[in-house]
Amino acid sequence: MKERIASLMAEIMAFSTSSLDELEAFRIKYLSKKGLIPALFADFKEVPDHQRKEMGQLLNELKQQAQERIVALRAAVDEAAPETTSDKDLTLPREAPLGSRHPLSLVRAEIIDIFSRIGFSISEGPEIEDDFHNFTALNFPLEHPARDMQDTFFIHKNPDLALRTHTSSVQVRVMEKNQPPIRTISPGRVFRNEAISARAHCIFHQVEGLYVDTGVSFADLKQTLFYFAKELFGQDTKIRFRPSYFPFTEPSAEMDISCNICGGSGCNICKYTGWVEILGCGMVDPAVLQACNIDSEKYTGFAFGMGIERITMLKYQINDLRLFFENDVRFLEQFKSGV
Repeated sequence: MKERIASLMAEIMAFSTSSLDELEAFRIKYLSKKGLIPALFADFKEVPDHQRKEMGQLLNELKQQAQERIVALRAAVDEAAPETTSDKDLTLPREAPLGSRHPLSLVRAEIIDIFSRIGFSISEGPEIEDDFHNFTALNFPLEHPARDMQDTFFIHKNPDLALRTHTSSVQVRVMEKNQPPIRTISPGRVFRNEAISARAHCIFHQVEGLYVDTGVSFADLKQTLFYFAKELFGQDTKIRFRPSYFPFTEPSAEMDISCNICGGSGCNICKYTGWVEILGCGMVDPAVLQACNIDSEKYTGFAFGMGIERITMLKYQINDLRLFFENDVRFLEQFKSGV
């Protein structure tokens, strides 16, 4: 064994390299679990008792020399390595990728800006509403279908509370606390028990508007909504009003614009008619004014309501409403700001 130790010592002391890979191979050969030096330690049990002290010292010295040789060669390799420089300041914060606002948020902000320019304020209210503000004050009769479980999400064990089905409930709260003149819009999230499809969802967003003052007429309503539609969709947009019915307005109408997704030729969004209904409107029913303690003999008003999803689909030519709720990054990145 003494000769084997001497032979390995000579190999170790003679070894030299400038490569880290070769140095690692050297370490594995001599010092790894299955290396040559551990193998000698394994054979130490066969050394006669009278030689154990001497052989033990030689083995320890061999192992120490191997370890020191590796440390010295590694230091030499590191010192000889060329210095790398970088033009980048590593102390600066990393640049984060530019995010984007959701298309519904973009259109909501644009709608608010348009109505703000003509004097409308912003009002908000709770998403869980009582029956009075959501239905009764808005002239919904007790037998109206909207009160059924099939259309409204009622709060469990409390039939007087429900997730609001429209932001008209906010208008009621505004009229309760303020006397005319009132000119406000109410953006917010609403809930209806509807089947989810390319054109409908059980959760969506609305902007409803209200104007109450002396001498307010249907002509004021039409001119306000003409201005809004032209500002949002462009001056070439075609607009039409159709008679309709809502419990809280009389007379009532629906407003259509020419479908800019198909250019009027017909698609699934416009139901192949070339027109898309974007909002409902009408003159505020006197019963609604009276329910909010406003003198219906002195004041008149108009109201309107629109779905932000429908507006956004038309503005950005999106043909499936479900895309707004799927959080698909590929879809959302299309609305990234270029600034």
